Amino acid sequence: MGFFERYLSVWVGMGIVAGIILGQVSPAMFEMVAAMEYAHVNLVIAVLIWLMIYPMMVQVDFSSIKDVGKRPQGIWLTLIINWLIKPFSMAALGWLFFRVIFADWVDPQSANEYIAGMILLGVAPCTAMVFVWSQLTKGDANYTLVQVSINDVIMIFAFAPIAGFLLGVSDITVPWGTLLISVILYVLVPLLAGVATRALLNREGGEEKLTTFLDTMKPWSIVGLLATVVVLFGLQSPTILSQPLVIVLIAIPLLIQTYGIFVLGYFSARWMKLPQDVAAPACLIGTSNFFELAVAVAISLFGLQSGAALATVVGVLVEVPVMLSLVAFVNRTKHWFH
Repeated sequence: MGFFERYLSVWVGMGIVAGIILGQVSPAMFEMVAAMEYAHVNLVIAVLIWLMIYPMMVQVDFSSIKDVGKRPQGIWLTLIINWLIKPFSMAALGWLFFRVIFADWVDPQSANEYIAGMILLGVAPCTAMVFVWSQLTKGDANYTLVQVSINDVIMIFAFAPIAGFLLGVSDITVPWGTLLISVILYVLVPLLAGVATRALLNREGGEEKLTTFLDTMKPWSIVGLLATVVVLFGLQSPTILSQPLVIVLIAIPLLIQTYGIFVLGYFSARWMKLPQDVAAPACLIGTSNFFELAVAVAISLFGLQSGAALATVVGVLVEVPVMLSLVAFVNRTKHWFH
């Protein structure tokens, strides 16, 4: 794990503080950024999101999908958790907390937006950071690559229908046109660009050139994430300062979801007698989120100043420390697996 990834929560926390301060000092600057929009897509945020997503897509090797038939149990576990359980459990927790438990503390409009942000996180399984979690648990790197590649292909076709269905069930208006544009802009196009870039780099210099390119792009990916955090919290600054507990309220169901999904996946893997180097990444993929995509879609659907965008950024804040705690647990329980 590199320096930036290891302390990602620290950088996100600093970005939050900087955004809140700048939002109070220079609100006009953030209003100007918010106005730079075309077809419900904020152009500044679109560039920053691409900085985040594109390097991750270059890492994915779709030629690995041909190995899907090898040890399929881990693949099935990942797919069932990611697409048949996790989106629906996230939506249920969002509804339970913001429509019932926190109903007296949050106004209905904000509650709907927080639920929407949680749903978008739940429908976006991890794409890039899972390689780090797999490495830290000594997971099978090739098998992890197969799992991620298959999830990315499914995401192209399943993200919009599942997200739209769950938003609709939660009585949240679904702008289908914007949702489909978001999937094309933030999943399909960077995915195709990543495939083309990887093929070009492999043809020109092989694995060494690919590694050099990814090492060069990785800091820019972090810059894109942190700049997005600063912009979001700069725009949300008045709301956060008037309701400082809102971040805690959002974080509670996100933490319950993350640990709950991990427990379900990990003990299912043990019951299925999966080898540890397959079980660990299979569970960690389902536990973590492709938060970059969730942030981008939340902004496109609901706006930069929405509660949905805020909820997805809170997901960024809690993910790294939570995932590191789960990595530590996996490493301490290796003796549970053959």
